[in-house]
Amino acid sequence: MALSFLGIESSCDDTAAAVVRGDGTILSSVVAGQTELHAAFGGVVPEIAARAHTEKLDHCVEEALHLSGLRLADLDGVAVTAGPGLIGGVMAGVMLAKGIAAGTGLPLVGVNHLAGHALTPRLTDRVEFPYLMLLVSGGHCQFLRVDAADAFHRLGGTIDDAPGEAFDKVAKLLGLPQPGGPAVEAEAASGDPARFALPRPLLDRPGCDMSFSGLKTAVLRARDDLAAARGGLSRQDRADLCAGFQAAIADVLAEKTRRALAQTRTPLLAVAGGVAANARIRADLEQVAQDGGAGFLAPPLRLCTDNAAMIAWAGIEAFRLGQRDGMALAGRPRWPLDQAAAPMLGAGKRGAKA
Repeated sequence: MALSFLGIESSCDDTAAAVVRGDGTILSSVVAGQTELHAAFGGVVPEIAARAHTEKLDHCVEEALHLSGLRLADLDGVAVTAGPGLIGGVMAGVMLAKGIAAGTGLPLVGVNHLAGHALTPRLTDRVEFPYLMLLVSGGHCQFLRVDAADAFHRLGGTIDDAPGEAFDKVAKLLGLPQPGGPAVEAEAASGDPARFALPRPLLDRPGCDMSFSGLKTAVLRARDDLAAARGGLSRQDRADLCAGFQAAIADVLAEKTRRALAQTRTPLLAVAGGVAANARIRADLEQVAQDGGAGFLAPPLRLCTDNAAMIAWAGIEAFRLGQRDGMALAGRPRWPLDQAAAPMLGAGKRGAKA
């Protein structure tokens, strides 16, 4: 019989638990979001997120087990996100996983959150190595050539804001609700993407690195110029700013993806992360893959955003390679998936972000 793993995810603002079999069957997947808790702050508040995780984690695990029809005694292991992420949330998940492992004797596997995203195409579509993964979310943006379940080569990434973070900040600048991605996309639908001459950062430089902080600042300046000239923004002004911003993000991602595909020559482009839900961005990336003679894969949205099924699956892949973690497993706020890659420019004093 195939392995069965419990997965636990709590790296940001989604508390999640899932039970997954080694043949890729997702027996259950429970996600408790925190959008309402953070809505008034324009972004995720780490202390609030950590407190919510401690309140919801055990309930999510209980529900995931109930929906799967399995008991802890029926499982073969426990996989938990051990980083990178907001350390309070990561620690809450790791401590719960340790408690379950200690109480049941089940093997414990600490998973890199980014590996969960990067290996999702193998969970959903059983794809073969190697493939190119574009991880594009609220907290991360990088190109990874996935050579094996424990071998990732980073070709480039954002040196500052991730696209999802930029979407959130632009939404806040324009008075739109959080999360910013869906709000900006909805406004952009009725906007003119060519009205404002917004920058496409780093397209004039070789390589696959990206930058989105300056684009966000350009939107701020355009908003302030309109407000000064007209005394405020009309609905059409806001729609046009959203459309221009979204088009700039899409153009940068498309061009950098084209370069990454040419560099790796992999047969498949996979994309994961919440920003992959954006229809304009997804369509442009699919066209890039087609132009490059590669297949295109975007997992279902429920598996693109943070979830525990991907953590359970990554744990199964690591377990098959012999990984076992004991009670010394520690949560890590920063954990580069490609340990050999040079730190990104925005790494800061505490080391590489991811």
